[in-house]
Amino acid sequence: MSSHLEVADPGRLSLEELRQLVDAMVGGYLPTLDQMEGLLSLDREGAELLFQGADRVKRSIFGDEVHIRGIIEFSSHCSGRCLYCGLRADNRGLERYRMGEEEIVSCAREAIDAGYMSLVLQSGEDGGYTREVLGRIIGRIKSYKDVGITLSIGERTYEDYRYLRDAGADRFLMKHETCDEVLYDRLHPHSSFRRRMECLRQLKELGYQVGSGFMVGLPGQSLRSIVLDVLLLRKLDVDMAGIGPFISHPGTPLGDSPNGDPFLALKTVALARLVCRRPHLPATTALGVLDRQGRDMAFFSGANVVMQKLEPHRYRRMYEIYPKPHGEDLPIAEERRRLEALIEGLGLKVSKGRGDAVRP
Repeated sequence: MSSHLEVADPGRLSLEELRQLVDAMVGGYLPTLDQMEGLLSLDREGAELLFQGADRVKRSIFGDEVHIRGIIEFSSHCSGRCLYCGLRADNRGLERYRMGEEEIVSCAREAIDAGYMSLVLQSGEDGGYTREVLGRIIGRIKSYKDVGITLSIGERTYEDYRYLRDAGADRFLMKHETCDEVLYDRLHPHSSFRRRMECLRQLKELGYQVGSGFMVGLPGQSLRSIVLDVLLLRKLDVDMAGIGPFISHPGTPLGDSPNGDPFLALKTVALARLVCRRPHLPATTALGVLDRQGRDMAFFSGANVVMQKLEPHRYRRMYEIYPKPHGEDLPIAEERRRLEALIEGLGLKVSKGRGDAVRP
């Protein structure tokens, strides 16, 4: 590789030199830490080359297809005390809810009938749902149609994870949020970074398709930390990764903190695509909240997945990890039709598959 690609700061490269660096990354070159940090510092003109490179890698793996995943947020109860999350146990101002088994299964069946082949069952860390109850829900959905089922229910025991895998769960999403162990432990007084890593290891061992991810713009986070977050995704060899900007919630200890930068989050998604290559990367809801145009741009910057809420609208308003606007109360099928039209309007195709992991 030419020596000029070894400079520490891509921001000091000419556009042609930057283009050569991005081309090298498309071909498999892993940049230095300084180079990656420099890529995250690029202005909009330079970032366009980064986005184009990420799009090339994405299209080489997924073509022009976008996977739509439906998410059923079935409980807003949570025993966790994450300093940034509106669902935290200490937030007494949040109206809580739990969906019943029949409600969850009925919602899933309606989504399947509307064309969803991939469903995410998500909640706070709610011990009110035993592994037997969750396993029965998974089995009933699977008996209706063999869709891909992702669980996002937080830290549980190894025995719980094994039981739910045996019940038919295909995937598990557990974001690591930040690789900075000191920062992680400060933000999660009920748990620890080591515990989170152990859970991810257990999930991999049990054969789940595993997803992780992190927030961009957390108070106390540095660009170098974000680079290390991307490299942790690579080390974990994740199948999915959710990356979006931090959004403050007034009912949390970080309520007065500034939101993360959507442009930096977009650059981070692009970097993750170039460094990690094969994982499914969503255009996250958080990115859309802060910058709707930025969410659409994510599809051309490495993202290939979009998530659509499915639970009844009265619950959506109560599942408030962070404040967000609420649209029209439309049926699941109509919401999917509109989302498909949006994707096709961008010149992309809606995938008809389950969106399983792409194995190397």
